[in-house]
Amino acid sequence: MILEVKDLSVSYGGIRALSNVSISVGKGEIVSIIGANGAGKSTMMRTISGLIKPDSGSIIFDGQEIVSMPPHKIAEMGISHVPEGRGIFYNLTVMENLQIATSALKSKKNIKSEFDKVFQLFPRLAERKKQLAGTLSGGEQQMLAIARALVSRPRLLLMDEPSLGLAPKVVSYIFAVIEQIRREGTTVLLVEQNARKALAVADWAYVLETGRLVLSGPARELSQDPSVRAAYLGGATK
Repeated sequence: MILEVKDLSVSYGGIRALSNVSISVGKGEIVSIIGANGAGKSTMMRTISGLIKPDSGSIIFDGQEIVSMPPHKIAEMGISHVPEGRGIFYNLTVMENLQIATSALKSKKNIKSEFDKVFQLFPRLAERKKQLAGTLSGGEQQMLAIARALVSRPRLLLMDEPSLGLAPKVVSYIFAVIEQIRREGTTVLLVEQNARKALAVADWAYVLETGRLVLSGPARELSQDPSVRAAYLGGATK
């Protein structure tokens, strides 16, 4: 396993956001975490990337405990985080956003090839290299957020609600890119409210409800589970 989260508990001001949650992510997999708003999905991602310190529990990345590490050290180890809300620098150009992201790299050797790769994934960004990020469409801003995470050569990509607020056509494109990222060797941990899309691309999935893990299993099997279909897929089997 490239990532093992064991018995993780997190509180905000006395309110428990995660309660003894354990998940595993195998190298080369796409693993999805689904659940309603307030289930604790984003808290999980922010804790893995070091932005939140847990009350208790363990986070082991590639055999090393990272729960006490600062975020920049976790990034240097090979974990990149695409946050909910994108988190790009709106007053900088597309290229400047990408260049800032390379600061986590220990070696800048062949960095141009990383830029070339993300521009192949997202040709629209290549056309807008000199454009201010704040003037991009919502879909283009999400592409930039993903591209920025990828140029730091992550081994594990954390993606928090990548489809949020996007048009259906753009959502389909983003999920095709997620599958391409995995084919090129990057492991993906995906948090998504769009359960149908998340389960369609994932190898394994977890269901969080009010901070507790209530279901887990192969994504294809969970997509057929009656309780999952009723709660997250509208009862349909499409």
